[in-house]
Amino acid sequence: MYKHIKICLFSILSLMIINFNSTSFAYTPTTQEEKSYIEVYEKTLPSIVSIEADIDKGTSGGTGCIISKNGIILTSSHVIEHARNIQVTTHSGKKYTAKILAVLKNRNDLALIKIDTKEDLALAKFGNSDEIKVGQRVLTIGCPFGFKDTLTTGIISRIDYERNKIQTDAAINPGCSGGPLINLNGEIIGINQSIYNPDNNRSNIGIGFALPSNYAIDFINKTKQKLATSGINALQ
Repeated sequence: MYKHIKICLFSILSLMIINFNSTSFAYTPTTQEEKSYIEVYEKTLPSIVSIEADIDKGTSGGTGCIISKNGIILTSSHVIEHARNIQVTTHSGKKYTAKILAVLKNRNDLALIKIDTKEDLALAKFGNSDEIKVGQRVLTIGCPFGFKDTLTTGIISRIDYERNKIQTDAAINPGCSGGPLINLNGEIIGINQSIYNPDNNRSNIGIGFALPSNYAIDFINKTKQKLATSGINALQ
């Protein structure tokens, strides 16, 4: 009798496990804002890469935005400055060696690097940074401390027109440089650059800075013109 009871209990438990495993649970966002975050993240993420550069002091980590199907990536110049070797990992997990294509000098902190790939690359979508407003909700995607594909949220806290910087309280940490500051339309309105750390604390304290997207677009267009003059059609 006990044997039959054990068999029945085992059968019921097995059916419960099978039924549980076969059930698909799809998360439903509870608010429109939450839905926007998820949609923007999933749409933008394939166009974002992580970057590791070998430098004299060790490894420099950063983030980049794919801007052309033939492998041109926008990032911060301080990420790849004086690098002996630059490794790029795409969203698909594929790794590539990159070469420096152009660097914006005078500490303006933008650079273009290139990978050679036959992979079908997703492209970053840029917005107009002249239209941004203080208080506007923004998101960032980056690789803080090597944690790839990290999403953070915040607002535009201040626009520093004199220094040409967008200030945000969205968490930006080491490894996020070169990554996108994104509006809720999924458009990149800034390139994350630095944090304010007066006490030499390398962690975020709620004051981060990004270069406006229009500034980056101008750099990309001028590089394209310069390369075209040299007979190189690198930005496709």
